[in-house]
Amino acid sequence: MTCACSIIPPSVLKRFADDPELSAELRQQFYNAIEIDNRIRAVRQETALLTTLMARHNSLAGIVPVAVAHAPLVTVYDCKHHMTLPGTPVATPGSSADPTAKRTFDQTSEIAKFFQTIFKRNSVDGAGMTLLSSIHYGTKYNNAFWNGTQMTYGDGDGAVFTDFTRGNDVMAHELTHGVTQHTLGLAYADEAGGLNESLSDVFGSMFRQWQANQDANTADWLIGHDILGPTALAKGFTCLRDMSNPAASHCLSPQPIHFSQYRGGMDPHLSSGIPNVAFCRIAKSVAGKSWLGVGQVWYDVLSTTAPRPNMLMLEFANATRATAKKLHPADAAFHAAVDAGWKSVGL
Repeated sequence: MTCACSIIPPSVLKRFADDPELSAELRQQFYNAIEIDNRIRAVRQETALLTTLMARHNSLAGIVPVAVAHAPLVTVYDCKHHMTLPGTPVATPGSSADPTAKRTFDQTSEIAKFFQTIFKRNSVDGAGMTLLSSIHYGTKYNNAFWNGTQMTYGDGDGAVFTDFTRGNDVMAHELTHGVTQHTLGLAYADEAGGLNESLSDVFGSMFRQWQANQDANTADWLIGHDILGPTALAKGFTCLRDMSNPAASHCLSPQPIHFSQYRGGMDPHLSSGIPNVAFCRIAKSVAGKSWLGVGQVWYDVLSTTAPRPNMLMLEFANATRATAKKLHPADAAFHAAVDAGWKSVGL
C-alpha cells in the first residue's frame, strides 16, 4: 500500500542528482528531494491503510458518511522553507500578496469546483473534506506531494523546475490521489500502482483542458509543462509526461505505451503510460470534451467500484467497457471506441 504520491518520479530526481552538467548546488537539491520523498512514504502508507480500514469498518457497521460541509473549505499554510507540516496559516490566501499562496487558493478552489460541477463530488472524500495545502516547503524543494491528508508544494530550484503551483494539472493530479485513496483505494505497486498514477494524470489533464475549454483533439495532453524551468527546457524537454505519446524524447519521464512492455514491480510513474495513452486515444476518437464523454466513464468506475487495492489493468479496462455500455446504452460507436482504445495498448 506504499504510496509515493509525488509528481516527479524517483528516476527523474536521480537523473538530475547525477547530472554532471548541473552545479553541485543544483545536484544537491535533487539528492535532498530523494531523501525527503523516502521519509514521507511511511506517512502516506499508514494514512492510506487507515482510510481503507475506516471505510471497511463503516461499511460493516452500516455507517453512511455524512457530508461535513456543502463545499470544502480551502486553506493554505506557509512552511516558510521549513519542513514541519502544515506550517503557518495564511489568513486570507485568496487576496494574499504572495502569488504562490493566492495561486494555491485559487486553483485548489477551481479543482474543487471541477469535481463538484462535473462529477458531483464534494471534495476528495466526497463528504466536504477540508482541502489543506502547504506552500514553500523546504528550500528549493523539487517536488509536490499528497501525503494522505493534505497537499504540499515545493518552490523548485528555479532551473530545472519552477514553483510547483504553476502547474494546474500538477495540482489536480495530486489531489486526485486523495480521491483514489477514498474510492478504489489502489495500492502503489505493480499494475494497481500504474492505474493509481494514471488516474491522477487523467483527471489532472481533464482539469487543465476544462480550464482552457479545450476539446480532446486540440489539447496537447502534456503533464507538467508549466513547471519546467529554463535548464530543463534547454535540454529539449517540454513536459514530464505526454499522454498522447508517452515514449517521446521530449518527456522527462518517457513511458511504455503497450502492455507487452509491462514488467512486474515497474515504477507506477512508468507503467501509468499504458492506461494514459488508452484514455487519450479513446477521448480523441469520441471527440468533444474529455470530461463530458470518456471522463464520466472513468469517474464512474473510480467512484462506484468497491475498494480494489490490487486491481489489474485488464480488470479496470473491462470495467470501463461495461460502464460505457451502462452510461451510453444505445451508442455502439462509443462502446467500440472504448474497446479499441484498450485493445490498442494490448488490453
